[in-house]
Amino acid sequence: MASPNSGGGISKSFFEDSVATFLKPIAHLLSDPSVTEIMINGPFEIFIEIKGKIHKTDAKFDTEASLLAAVRNISQFVGKPISDKEPILDARLPDGSRICAVTPPCSKTREGEFGTTMAIRKFSKEKLGLKDLINFGSMTPHMAQFLDLSVILKRNILVSGGTGSGKTTLLNVLGSRIPGNERLLIIEDTSELQIKSNHVVKFETRGKDFEGKGEVSIRDLVKASLRLRPDRIIVGEVRGPEGLDLVQAMNTGHDGSMGTLHANNPAQAMNRLETLCMMADVGVPAHVIRAQVADAIHMVVQANRLRDGSRRITAISECVGVDKTGNYIMQDIFVFQATGFDAQTGKIQGRHVATGVIPSFADSIPTSGIPFPMSVFTKPTEDKAA
Repeated sequence: MASPNSGGGISKSFFEDSVATFLKPIAHLLSDPSVTEIMINGPFEIFIEIKGKIHKTDAKFDTEASLLAAVRNISQFVGKPISDKEPILDARLPDGSRICAVTPPCSKTREGEFGTTMAIRKFSKEKLGLKDLINFGSMTPHMAQFLDLSVILKRNILVSGGTGSGKTTLLNVLGSRIPGNERLLIIEDTSELQIKSNHVVKFETRGKDFEGKGEVSIRDLVKASLRLRPDRIIVGEVRGPEGLDLVQAMNTGHDGSMGTLHANNPAQAMNRLETLCMMADVGVPAHVIRAQVADAIHMVVQANRLRDGSRRITAISECVGVDKTGNYIMQDIFVFQATGFDAQTGKIQGRHVATGVIPSFADSIPTSGIPFPMSVFTKPTEDKAA
């Protein structure tokens, strides 16, 4: 059967019909706007995420066969193979939601029996901005203004965080602050970013077809993008050797480029990016790669999902080079300080504060055209913080 990616012209009604039949046990969860993720651990165990917290549901599939049939139906629709030889499916649904499935024999239930595992990260139709993140408590107005300033001044930004920490949302917000007169190329595995600007070009990778041919990787697209006259390049998620191509692009005139990466803190993000660059296996010494990474990445914005389910920007850090021992020199400009836990609300209490560090590009701030008082960087005294 033809798929939308193969030019067969099948409408979205094909997938809607499959929801009505094969995915009927979770159809109400797919339509519930409060549910952000659906996690299926075999046919009889289904969890959901609401407001950053995971809850078990009563939903169930009739049998493992019915769940596996649903996955195969989706596989056929998106034109990506899944079988005993290729038991992993990573795809995007027609509404933009992202699905990842692993089938037996690689996937088993908690009881040790064969069972298909699937996660659906639902596509958010709500487009958030800096004001929304401020209202959510993810950052302060001063932090938002500083990030806006950094985008205008074309700082290369790496958004770091764990799964579900809000990296894509933050990258969406930052990308939407790019001036509309610049040509922006967006490269993703599965299209999730909703950056709105006057001049946007989107690229999406392509996996192998059912004959094992036709694969186009993020690295292929990054290389191609450099020949398409981009002002800035955004990579939805850096997870392989394409890290080196992005670093080189940042170092060769594509200032203001961005990407996300899985890491727990800014220093770890720099080290992981270096490791991904080494995966390119170009024979460049490690200390040279490290120097290139330090030159390329100006700032790391760390996003974390706290144990109460809230998503916070826990650090905005600047990389100012490499020290004599080969370690990245990171200086935090803003950080989140946890101060306690409210047992009644179940929420972590805390505040965002400036560290007192003045960014190295402070001399360029007056040229941004954005009024920005330097007092924003002043570290609060203990009395003021309290």
